[in-house]
Amino acid sequence: MVVLGLILLVIGLVTGIAALWAIGAVLMAVGAALYVLGLRGRAVGRRRHYW
Repeated sequence: MVVLGLILLVIGLVTGIAALWAIGAVLMAVGAALYVLGLRGRAVGRRRHYW
């Protein structure tokens, strides 16, 4: 999810499409939060790891 967000961020910046940039930023933030919670061993949505 973080990688997809990064790709969308880059594409949005290069092409100037603000919607792609915004979606990429949201995906990166959510993916990073889930990754950190998974690293801490905290189950989110009945899953302990998100990768």
